[in-house]
Amino acid sequence: MPASTTIEIVGVKQTINSLRKIDPQLQKDFKADATAIAQPAIQAGKAVYKELPLSGMRYNWVQRDRKLFPFATAKAISGVRMRFDTRRNAVGVILIEQKDPAAAIFETAGRANSNKLGNALGFVSAGRTRLIGPAVYKARRGIEAEMTKMIAKTMRVVQSEI
Repeated sequence: MPASTTIEIVGVKQTINSLRKIDPQLQKDFKADATAIAQPAIQAGKAVYKELPLSGMRYNWVQRDRKLFPFATAKAISGVRMRFDTRRNAVGVILIEQKDPAAAIFETAGRANSNKLGNALGFVSAGRTRLIGPAVYKARRGIEAEMTKMIAKTMRVVQSEI
């Protein structure tokens, strides 16, 4: 149940998939450059985790043999990751996700159905997250211009190779 925030620029999926067909090393370079450009957004996502949201989240919670809690700030920070998703039905291409189960539950609890945990944490609307989404969205503006330049440059390389 990873929480995620999406940044999408039209044409990126096709560009990334074309890179793999043309030259796998070109695709690796593209992903490395995109990861470097996205670092401010990733760091903003990590910076929002400062303290334990609710005192009860420090206790163990196991559901169906899967350990979901305790919530640990260090694990929440290290759980923020960037991933590329170029599948045809993907919502976005560059995803900044929360991979730590406890932090992902904190981010999304109560957005689909009202429950005690969601009520205690406060309202979050459907499709949104509590901390990571707004933080990444604020940092997004700073990286869009650089990402657009890199994508345009890569698209020119792909077109010249074809």
